[in-house]
Amino acid sequence: MGPVSQFIDKHYRHFNSAALKDAAEAYSAHIDSGKKMMVTLAGAMSTAELGVSLAEMIRQDKVQIISCTGANLEEDIMNLVAHSHYRRIPEYRELSGEQEWDLLQQGLNRVTDTCIPEEEAFRRLQDVILKYWSQAESKGERYFPHEFMYQMLLSGDLEKFYEIDPANSWMLAAAQKGIPIVVPGWEDSTMGNIFASYCIKGELKTSTVRSGIEYMVWLADWYRENAGTDGVGFFQIGGGIAGDFPICVVPMMEQDLEWEETPFWSYFCQISDSTTSYGSYSGAVPNEKITWGKLDIKTPKFIIESDATIVAPLIFAKILGW
Repeated sequence: MGPVSQFIDKHYRHFNSAALKDAAEAYSAHIDSGKKMMVTLAGAMSTAELGVSLAEMIRQDKVQIISCTGANLEEDIMNLVAHSHYRRIPEYRELSGEQEWDLLQQGLNRVTDTCIPEEEAFRRLQDVILKYWSQAESKGERYFPHEFMYQMLLSGDLEKFYEIDPANSWMLAAAQKGIPIVVPGWEDSTMGNIFASYCIKGELKTSTVRSGIEYMVWLADWYRENAGTDGVGFFQIGGGIAGDFPICVVPMMEQDLEWEETPFWSYFCQISDSTTSYGSYSGAVPNEKITWGKLDIKTPKFIIESDATIVAPLIFAKILGW
């Protein structure tokens, strides 16, 4: 074990730190037993540069499928091609409305302490991905949002723009590995908005990009083919649709399709700073998911109530033996 893993073993003994250690060890045991793991990414984890550790998790076969927001899908690539143009603002809590407006006028869109540059990031991707949307439409072909991103990455069209070590891009690692990605609500992203604008202008058809319902249908088939008799693990970073959407595939298969032999998710961990319950689905404790037919009584369940930008890299480091 490396120094990070040794530090966790020595110091992480109670409360959230103990939950972190237990979750990491259970994750490793799950993978070592031959079962597969889904990782879900909410929030802005790509802009937080989670790829530094997640990419290696993908390369070492510790992740077999990902569910993420449209923002996380695109922002990892934006960081890959425009990193030097990003601006970090550590004093973001002190900004006035006028200062926020000034950032907008400079083409800097803020995500907590980091501003994404519109021209170098959003427009750079737009110029390239439009080619793949248009090519697909001209051929009468349809693809999922992540498949268009994979085509763009694997083509080499963006390589001349790389500004970070490509080993730190989880999207590039996923594309090279060919692991599937589910992107529910892709419309709620910059590239989704841009695609919609082309549809409104009559330059593209909405049907060229496959839909969320099609993702759910595809996921049901994937789960059935990969769950075996023991199920797939579910590692949820944050809350929201990235986690809510895919976890529902199990009760859908069991209750709506009446596939009675569908195994429950066989591992569950959520990193969340959402207030527990009070109607917050993202703050629901794992036991609540038993009542919805998502988790079994015996499913290993963990919740780590902390900042995912701190917790997730530590868990990945422990799993990787760093």
